[in-house]
Order: sequence, then C-alpha cells, then structure tokens
Amino acid sequence: MDVTSRKPVIAIVDDDPRMLESLVDLLESGGYAVRGHSSADSLLATGLNGIDAVVTDIAMTGLDGFELRQQVRQTYPDLPVFLITGRNELAEDDRVHESDGLFRKPFDATALLEAIAKALGKRNTGG
Repeated sequence: MDVTSRKPVIAIVDDDPRMLESLVDLLESGGYAVRGHSSADSLLATGLNGIDAVVTDIAMTGLDGFELRQQVRQTYPDLPVFLITGRNELAEDDRVHESDGLFRKPFDATALLEAIAKALGKRNTGG
C-alpha cells in the first residue's frame, strides 16, 4: 500500500474503558486506523506524529479534554480535535466553540463519523 492510500489515523482518548472500546470499534468500522488511549498523557507520550484527528472525552483525570486540545494545537494547530462529554454543564463551556465538534453522550455515531470525514476532507484539500 502506498502512502497516499493509507487509512487516516484517529486517536481516541477516554478514561472509561467501555467507551474507549466502543469508540475504537466505531471508528475502525468506519474505515479508520485507530489508536486508543486511556489518558491524555498516554497520547502525548506516544506522540501526535501520523495522527489525522483526535477524539477526546472532556472530563478525565489528569489532563482533561480541553487541556489536551490546547496541547495538541500548540504543536499541530490544524489537527482536528473532537470533544465528547456526558456532562451537560461542560457542553455549555465557552471553550467548546474552539473545537471541531462537540458530541454529547450518548451521541449519534453516524454524526461523529460524518464530522470526522468532513474535517479530514478539508484538511486534505487545504480548505
């Protein structure tokens, strides 16, 4: 397989093992290569090189989703970052508007896959 036809790589970060597994399964079924991480620190430790998008829970121990997005943007300002949350009060946070998308649990799986595809399409076409 040549480089131009490689699967986009999506990093998933969630400290809930069931949600992490569910998201990994969803994105793999959507045709993506997936790297699952149980914490923001785990993702940052392995590095962001080769990652095409990040999907992260907001409320996690250690670095939360907002802080992870900030770290990602410092190095890769154009890398799409999608936030997920089960906490309605976090969905109202002003920092949500700086993300590529917010998905409230339980979220529409198709909507998440469409948002990722759209963001990757923009990124690949430079628009």
